[in-house]
Amino acid sequence: MDTGRVVPLFRAMSQPVTKFTTPLSLLVDAVLVGAFFIGIYTLVAPHVPSNDKKMIMLWGALCAACMSGVFWLAVQMFRVVLTAQRADRRK
Repeated sequence: MDTGRVVPLFRAMSQPVTKFTTPLSLLVDAVLVGAFFIGIYTLVAPHVPSNDKKMIMLWGALCAACMSGVFWLAVQMFRVVLTAQRADRRK
């Protein structure tokens, strides 16, 4: 016997009141990540065990891209935590 009653299993997530990122902050982050990519590429490219310039560029860029992705995540987490801490301090 089906009663037709729906039981909600999950509550809807509350939406954040304030945005932690702005277009300007994303632009600053993109510049930082680009500079980080270039810096890491210049560090890792000489360590690629190959004499082929294309392979050196490929594997150096892949390594720098992976590390730049982690750097971008760290910058985003830092920005959100810093903004939340500032908001809590104002209360």
